[in-house]
Amino acid sequence: MESKVPLLDKITFFLVKRKGKQVRPMFVFLAARVCGQIGDATFRAASMIELLHTATLVHDDVVDGSFQRRGFFSVNALWKNKIAVLVGDYLLSQGMLMAVRNKEYRLLEIISQAVKSMSEGELLQLEKARRLDIAETVYLEVIRQKTASLIASACAAGASSTGASEELVERMRLFGENIGMAFQIKDDLLDFSAGDIGKPVGIDIKEKKMTLPLIYALTQCDAATRKRILNDIRNRSEDAAAVRQIIQFVRNSGGLPYAEARMHTYQQQAFDLLATFPDTEARRSMEELVNFVTERMR
Repeated sequence: MESKVPLLDKITFFLVKRKGKQVRPMFVFLAARVCGQIGDATFRAASMIELLHTATLVHDDVVDGSFQRRGFFSVNALWKNKIAVLVGDYLLSQGMLMAVRNKEYRLLEIISQAVKSMSEGELLQLEKARRLDIAETVYLEVIRQKTASLIASACAAGASSTGASEELVERMRLFGENIGMAFQIKDDLLDFSAGDIGKPVGIDIKEKKMTLPLIYALTQCDAATRKRILNDIRNRSEDAAAVRQIIQFVRNSGGLPYAEARMHTYQQQAFDLLATFPDTEARRSMEELVNFVTERMR
């Protein structure tokens, strides 16, 4: 991440000091251990995944107009949008160059597919959000591309870094995709949770995001109620009282248990795929990481 440009070096140092849990690189290493042996290519794969993830967070804060990240100021809050976009581009290019310099072309293909999917998912969400009429099928496609694709790529990259067969790489990719789906649904559920969870309750509603608990609740009510709720989301999303009423509506309509059941379905599909690999310490560690991501991590 180092650069000879002083401003860029200052910002990347700022990012390194505030790094997150680095769960996605953990998936890279564990996937490699499940499928074979960790080597230099695995470290490059993990670095590429973390660089891509960091780049997307910097870009996401610009797209969402967010001025906080991990409890501190975001890059765009401190250095404005133009610089934040360029920093994200720099991080992304550094990951790609790492693959090219080491002739890791399969890893480059896996990571590039994640970039493509994440961009498409973000644009699909922006397109549909204008009308607030997202069906469950569309929502699932959005999160598959926006969130699940990166975790899927992390698992596929880890497997590929060991020289595993394409069948194993694809199986590990599907495992990661299911984990990513479960993780995003869990994150959506936290938006309707009571108590201190570290994430402001109702933030998705304020941002007019149609998540699974809300989408389901809207299918269970009459036309008049649906029209009223959508009108409140469209015109009163900054009104704290209106947001509380929408949250209560979702809770009363069974949106939370429905979404939780869907989350557990994806989680179980991931466990079923993982069970096809040999029972090793690495696989058991992967199972623990899955539980952490889908049950406790926000």
